[in-house]
Amino acid sequence: MQTIQSDSYPIFFENSIQELVNFVERGNYSRLFILTDENTGEFCLPAIQTALAHLDKTDIIEVNAGEESKNLDFCMGIWKMLIDFGADRKALMINVGGGVITDMGGFVASTYKRGIDFVQVPTTLLAQVDASVGGKTGVDLDGVKNIIGTFTQPKAVFMDVEFLKTLPPRQILSGLAEMLKHGLIVDRAYWDDLKNSDLSLPSVELVHRSVEIKNEVVIEDPHEKGIRKALNLGHTIGHAIETYSLLNDDNPLTHGEAIAAGMVCEAYLSAQKIGLPNEELREISSVFDKLYPRYTLNEAMFPALLEIMQNDKKNENGNINCTLLTRIGQYSIDNVCTPDEICDSLRYYAAL
Repeated sequence: MQTIQSDSYPIFFENSIQELVNFVERGNYSRLFILTDENTGEFCLPAIQTALAHLDKTDIIEVNAGEESKNLDFCMGIWKMLIDFGADRKALMINVGGGVITDMGGFVASTYKRGIDFVQVPTTLLAQVDASVGGKTGVDLDGVKNIIGTFTQPKAVFMDVEFLKTLPPRQILSGLAEMLKHGLIVDRAYWDDLKNSDLSLPSVELVHRSVEIKNEVVIEDPHEKGIRKALNLGHTIGHAIETYSLLNDDNPLTHGEAIAAGMVCEAYLSAQKIGLPNEELREISSVFDKLYPRYTLNEAMFPALLEIMQNDKKNENGNINCTLLTRIGQYSIDNVCTPDEICDSLRYYAAL
């Protein structure tokens, strides 16, 4: 599978662990720090440790798995460990894990001593097709997702689809939501390919195409001033649902489950506001309804969801902004949606 060249770094698909070793050996780094969580530490880290075993300058930093760890308190702990281990500006951070690890590890590296090099080794489908590509780093604060962060590119990304075989089906579905989004915003044929494929474990070709789409968008707009906002489809409402679930549910939604709900809501807004054909709204709703469990929404939750949306970093001038669709494969950015319109979309989702 061909290496994808991003703006300033390569994304490896073949022999990725060996490519990681080659990268480290060429880099002449003073120390290596592998950031991971307990799940990745059990299922994925051993292969990387074995590959790097001939190097005697590697330390492991392990954090708790889950979105609850992606905050400044955990960052503080990692920064302190880097200081304790004597990390200088020639150190390398190797982020091995899902989106929480790649987001937080990139943020920690980009701010430690004003920035040290880091690479991403995404081990979940969500991280491979979304979080590890594009240079966004970030952590959550007071229930607001990714509100603190930087735009800092990794030095390389190493994709190994073998890691996906360690994932439970729910985590595969979480990443699949972002793949479906890529088809919805720019590639109708890819959306159709996904609909007609066995999605219990997406093929490396489908993963590669998803990364390719995101990379093309990011290269054109690295700091999210224009076209990159297309990638926000489903995220204005979806992030609010995800945050609400994290705060209130014993078994909170995954990122992908929440974004899937958000995409259905924002497809409804697309049909109401900018002319997405009703048959395409029904198609989108049907695909997500078959793949993802319905999240229970009721009117009593709407004020809390709207309050979360008001704090969304995509907003401008106090307005709630959404990326919407004119057709499957065609997007429209910077659509202001009123609270009443958003509530109607939540009612549409709840009534499916």
